[in-house]
Amino acid sequence: MQSFLQLVAHDLYAKIGNDLSRTALVFPNKRANLFFNEYLAGESDQPIWSPAAMSISDLFQKLSVQKSGDPIRLVCELYKVFKEETQSQETLDDFYFWGELLISDFDDVDKNMVDADKLFNNLQDLKNLMDDYEFLDKEQEEAIQQFFQNFSIERRTELKEKFISLWDKLGTIYHRYRENLTELGIAYEGMLYRNVIEQLDTDQLKYDKYIFVGFNVLNKVENEFFRKLKDAGKALFYWDYDIFYTQQIRKHEAGEFLKRNLGEFPNELPESFFDTFKEPKKIRYISASTENAQARFLPEWIRMITDNHSQIAEEKEKENAVVLCNEALLLPVLHSIPQEVKNVNITMGFPLAQTPVYSFINAAMELQTNGYRSDTGQFTYEAVSAILKHPYTQQLSSHAGPLERELTQTNRFYPLPSELKQDDFLATLFTPRNGIKELCDYLIELIKDISTIYRKEEYNDIFNQLYRESLFQSHTKINRLYSLIESGELSIRTDTLKRLITKVLTSSNIPFHGEPAIGMQVMGVLETRNLDFRNLIILSLNEGQLPKSGGDSSFIPYNLRKAFGMTTIEHKNAVYAYYFYRLIQRAENITLLYNTSSDGLNRGEESRFMLQLLVEGPHDITREYLEAGQSPQSTQEIRVEKTPEVLRRIYRAYDSTNPNSVILSPSALNAYLDCRLRFYYRYIAGLKTPDEVSAEIDSALFGTIFHLSAQLAYTNLTAAGKTIQKEDLERLLRNDVKLQSYVDQAFKEELFKVSPEEKPEYNGIQLINSKVIVSYLKQLLRNDLLYTPFEMVAMEKKVSEEITIQTGQGPFTLRLGGTIDRMDAKESTLRIVDYKTGGSPKIPANIEQLFTPSETRPNYIFQTFLYAAIMSRQQSLMVAPALLYIHRAASENYSPVIEMGEPRKPKIPVNNFAFFEDEFRERLQALLEEIFSEEETFTQTEDTKKCSYCDFKAICKR
Repeated sequence: MQSFLQLVAHDLYAKIGNDLSRTALVFPNKRANLFFNEYLAGESDQPIWSPAAMSISDLFQKLSVQKSGDPIRLVCELYKVFKEETQSQETLDDFYFWGELLISDFDDVDKNMVDADKLFNNLQDLKNLMDDYEFLDKEQEEAIQQFFQNFSIERRTELKEKFISLWDKLGTIYHRYRENLTELGIAYEGMLYRNVIEQLDTDQLKYDKYIFVGFNVLNKVENEFFRKLKDAGKALFYWDYDIFYTQQIRKHEAGEFLKRNLGEFPNELPESFFDTFKEPKKIRYISASTENAQARFLPEWIRMITDNHSQIAEEKEKENAVVLCNEALLLPVLHSIPQEVKNVNITMGFPLAQTPVYSFINAAMELQTNGYRSDTGQFTYEAVSAILKHPYTQQLSSHAGPLERELTQTNRFYPLPSELKQDDFLATLFTPRNGIKELCDYLIELIKDISTIYRKEEYNDIFNQLYRESLFQSHTKINRLYSLIESGELSIRTDTLKRLITKVLTSSNIPFHGEPAIGMQVMGVLETRNLDFRNLIILSLNEGQLPKSGGDSSFIPYNLRKAFGMTTIEHKNAVYAYYFYRLIQRAENITLLYNTSSDGLNRGEESRFMLQLLVEGPHDITREYLEAGQSPQSTQEIRVEKTPEVLRRIYRAYDSTNPNSVILSPSALNAYLDCRLRFYYRYIAGLKTPDEVSAEIDSALFGTIFHLSAQLAYTNLTAAGKTIQKEDLERLLRNDVKLQSYVDQAFKEELFKVSPEEKPEYNGIQLINSKVIVSYLKQLLRNDLLYTPFEMVAMEKKVSEEITIQTGQGPFTLRLGGTIDRMDAKESTLRIVDYKTGGSPKIPANIEQLFTPSETRPNYIFQTFLYAAIMSRQQSLMVAPALLYIHRAASENYSPVIEMGEPRKPKIPVNNFAFFEDEFRERLQALLEEIFSEEETFTQTEDTKKCSYCDFKAICKR
């Protein structure tokens, strides 16, 4: 295979010889020159004077007296003109992003040498004078007529009025803007191009010959430039194409502009060199279910092209190219390249957005903007936590980890800066910054701090060199913004600056260093221009990736763009078609992969070029698909046998003679009855869910806050005596402020974890929950009104009882107990009250049902009965267990008394637990002996509904 650049090198050497010092080579991009020089050197065994080489944009820059302006400054300069001309009150923040769009339109106007006065003419004049526009060809005239059919000037709307009023001023804005930039000595690219061509004197050009290699679509400026140099006898043209898409297929978009160029600027190479597309080719279409699956196919592809040889000869590696239509695939591709590939050249830059410095800058900006509340002087936990967890913060501050854990444990939603400044770096990090200048200064300061990490020798590997470069680029770009802010050019809100910094950094790439002409090439589509490869694999060849989906936004309507010869979506599609067909025309092994999954912008559709090649192409094409070798995940049953070690842990944990033993609670027994394995994980293995700060109030926390609110209310009521009178409750029910204060205090203790003096900072949902808990507290008091007078015996009372059971190792004594929500006494009855803020009352058929694992087992009643059994042995009053469902207590006939009985039979109220105590204790004894038995294992529950909200379901894989 003879590549295009080889053909050019051979022809150029034959025509000009050894001395190319007065020759300039102009390529669409810089990369082609690196390969060209190698081919040129191979033409002679004598030293050759190398020609100058440059891209077309470099050439125009060298010929211009103006410099390319900084993109941000260009928008700021346009804003000044816009404001003066329109008298608009629009801020730079609102103008900025559509100001970029306007510059893009002006750029296109200049590159295509459009008469701006005629384009931005009054629309009415444009319609009236259309007949006088002799410069319009038939197609352009039709495009303008089409525009006015769709855009009626007579039928006006508010939006249309705004468009017309601005359109009428665009001509003036355009000219004033160009004048201002000329005075400043800067220009946007299109303006620079146009100025060069308008002032070009071919006699003053530095080189004798300009060799234009491998161009395709030319804008009007480039076309005019080529024409002037051709007329002056200073230009040679080398076009790369194939007669398949320029002659054999009529009106093929890949050849549309080339045919025009070949007519105007004849090719130096004969047509016979450009009939390679018909040569034998092995073409494979492969569909993959994901983007990453395509990258994982690379090792297989490399084995195929090397005929299963273990190594690829180094000189042949450069004949292989991996082309990424979706450049986000770069990292998966790099990880997938096998070891047998010795040399890889990556022509694409590494995205700055995928480096740690980018995520750190984002976290720091979020901390100082949305993460800081200037009204209260507090940060938000989410923003603080995100930056404390970042690897850079962890490396620069030994306090970062402990501080993050402390904030989590204390549930600090809104930490103060003073709490966070625990060392010099954290003091810098958590000092609030106001305004855009301070924010830029803050980011620059942080980047300098981070740079100290990479000064150590252990940070010299390839990735850390990459990250060091990312720090430098970030510093440079933010410093540039800082200069513009300091000079007064850039005056925007903080949120706009944040968006601007994100935009600038996400569009930045870090170049890889290496020898470009050696090794397998990994490249984007644009980098393939002028290059040829024997073995080619193109990834993500989906519709929307090639050609890229959607046209660029523009203020100039499509039909007017078309009428005035400006760039349209058809131009761009033709460019991409040319890139695709030119890339494959000399290749021998072509593998095209596309993603079949439709997610996000990807529709799971192969590129139109693949379909076109299938229908029009002369080659046989095989279709294949990638199938991931997946097997269904099998879940094995988990059983924990009671080994001597497990038994030792159980006995040690609950042995009442051990001073460090714990009490076996009703919650633990309920966990065992629901799922033995959950009991083991939680109470024997001691596994816990990690602490986390959450502004959400789940049902458990809601219940806890209500319990504490009720305790605070009754503690106040019983300060003078334990008897609760009807008048006391009526007085409290009328005092909304006092009730709210009890709830506020409970929130401060249980959710906000702040001192009683601090004011709670409720968000919307928390405020609603607070009001609901106040209403529940009122309902409790109204319910108790009907029960007065009664004596409040205790609230949130810890109780326990020692009980001895028989085990395989002899008698064993443990303690049972827990915390009773409330105990009150009236007449000869001690009532054990358990508050419930959720769920529905259940009626057990008998005591046995409380101990039988099932979906409907009434676990709340089991807990209350256990407390009743303990209290029956510790005092002389008759014990009555009760469950008070606060959210259901509003009905007139509601009673908290627990009832028992078979379905559809009379129910027995449990007003005296003594009737049930013996059977309950007998079954309790059997349950405890089962838990401590050596034969019984800890197994998973059969009721998988219990797994839905289990903390350990990830371990069980259920």
